[in-house]
Amino acid sequence: MTTPVILDCDPGHDDAIALLLALASPEIELVGVTTTHGNQTLDKTTDNALRLLALVDRTDVPVAVGAERPLVRELHVAAHVHGESGLDAAQRVFHSGLDVTMIGLDVTHDALLTPALADRFREAGRVGTFVAELVDFFKQYHARTYGWDGAPVHDAVALAHAFRPGIVTTERLNVEVELESELTRGRTVVDRWHRTDREPNAEVGVGVDADAFFELLLERIATYG
Repeated sequence: MTTPVILDCDPGHDDAIALLLALASPEIELVGVTTTHGNQTLDKTTDNALRLLALVDRTDVPVAVGAERPLVRELHVAAHVHGESGLDAAQRVFHSGLDVTMIGLDVTHDALLTPALADRFREAGRVGTFVAELVDFFKQYHARTYGWDGAPVHDAVALAHAFRPGIVTTERLNVEVELESELTRGRTVVDRWHRTDREPNAEVGVGVDADAFFELLLERIATYG
């Protein structure tokens, strides 16, 4: 039995890998892709999504163009992380009453695609090589910023959690988004130790089994040959 999924993304290196994982996973029926600004401008993220679908001969998946700027603030992109092509607003969601799971960077930073893992992806074929090359660029930012010999693949971890329980450990907690400060704009604040009387409103990732995640990702990417 498959779960129908719409993947909202802003490719972006990790978004690209998440999209490839979704397409290679029989547990998921990818019924559509929606794009938004973020890692890069909307035209670039949309083009990247279309290029990825073409790479694996899945242009049958419909792509819908989303918002080109935030609802309130000015547009800021992450070209310093994802490059000029992109391959080099949330509080409302948390308070919507929807079943929300948040997996933050504190968790995904514990699952780094290292050079040794990248070599295994290269051995997996054409698409595996593409993944390794994405990470070769993406890890340059993380080497400069954090001194890491590898790169996280944030969105792919979140997607894996959607259909493979156990890869990410979660707890039900309260999450709020900082809307006012110019220093911490957009930062999620999680009441990890229940210090407030705010009601929990999301499942929140608190740990990741990195080995299990990468074995799953490698297994699925290898199916492209």
